[in-house]
Amino acid sequence: MKQLVLFIALLLAFSLSFAQETDIEAFLKAQPEIKSVEKIEGNAFFTSTYKIMVEQQLDYNHPEKGTFLQRVFVADKAKEAPVVFITEGYTAGYAGSPRYINELSPMLNASQICVEHRYFGESWPKPLNWDYLTVKNAAADHHHIVLMMKKYYTGKWINTGISKGGQTVVYHRWLYPNDVDVSIPYVAPLNFGVEDGRHEPFIANVPGTPEQRKKILEFQTEILKNRSVYLPKLKALCEQQKFTFRISMDEVLDYCVLEYPFALWQWGNLADQVPAADQDPDTLFKHLMIVSNPSYFAIEGMDEIKSFFVQAARELGYYGYGTKPFKPYLKIKSAKNYLSKIFLPTDLQIKYNKKTAKHVKEFIDTTDARILFIYGGWDPWFATAFEIPEKDNFLNMVKAEGSHAARIGNLLPDQKKQVKEKLEEWLGIPVNIELD
Repeated sequence: MKQLVLFIALLLAFSLSFAQETDIEAFLKAQPEIKSVEKIEGNAFFTSTYKIMVEQQLDYNHPEKGTFLQRVFVADKAKEAPVVFITEGYTAGYAGSPRYINELSPMLNASQICVEHRYFGESWPKPLNWDYLTVKNAAADHHHIVLMMKKYYTGKWINTGISKGGQTVVYHRWLYPNDVDVSIPYVAPLNFGVEDGRHEPFIANVPGTPEQRKKILEFQTEILKNRSVYLPKLKALCEQQKFTFRISMDEVLDYCVLEYPFALWQWGNLADQVPAADQDPDTLFKHLMIVSNPSYFAIEGMDEIKSFFVQAARELGYYGYGTKPFKPYLKIKSAKNYLSKIFLPTDLQIKYNKKTAKHVKEFIDTTDARILFIYGGWDPWFATAFEIPEKDNFLNMVKAEGSHAARIGNLLPDQKKQVKEKLEEWLGIPVNIELD
């Protein structure tokens, strides 16, 4: 009799699990805008994971312009669980890996939806027309998916993203403030120009120690002063890697050196390994290539991120380069407008729209939306961090000496405690953050 009861219990548990899985799968397959549903192997934290392709409008103001398919990954925990809604700023292919789980999902015991940004990865319109790659169209993509998936999921919604994805979080919340309950953008800048102008003085004066910054400057100067030594090394490397460029090799060397401190501090893990300027050329060149590789400026490296540069030039803004200390040694006369010179499609004319950042700033200044911002204090992108009012609906966590890799999981214990308490207040659910 006991064995029969145990068998029935196991059968019931299996049936419930199967029913839950088939519920979400049946829901996805029943949505007319979802054109394909593929069950994939997901992280073991979730019950089941799916890759779906969603039909989206190219231009939400003009449906007659046509549609495209957008890749989305749905990792299901439970119908009534919270939903972590990831507004990826680039490709979302990583979300198809069984290893992937957003740090918020176990903290909130949540389902997870990761949306690939339009014009990245597998989410390209055909034929290609850059006119529809706008902040408002991308936010409308996210709004459409939220409305669709809210027909199934009944719990709290949290939108989140990192870097450009963090920008996308705030833009989504600006245009559709009621889509989610809480927003958590990580290391998200708000730039006010194609070359904003705040990054260069930040890099020159804020991250690291004065001694470290001096050593970085000496390293850069040494490379440029001895161009005849380093240019052949760079040419040989680029020939070996089959890199091609829209600029000369002399200019490639200039830009690798100018990019170096931004790249170094963005991730912050090599600041103590900057070689002294009097070390041998092979050591200096090897270090430069580790931190600031020419692949960033190569035509071959642009395919996956060319859409980003279009967005930067159109609405998102970017950073400039500090050239003043190196004027005697540079081959370029100026680094101004380098984005269009190196990165933008040659047949594309773009005028920067100042209104987008202005409107988003006004939204942050006046909104009651609940938003948790996370930054690294030495990250160059922190130079253009959102200016956050001191209001109860905001929490701003800055990891001291932190980089672009600042996350809730690597904050200080006191900061984690603040995050836990604030999220529990905002969401009304337990938040599982290890407080060390």
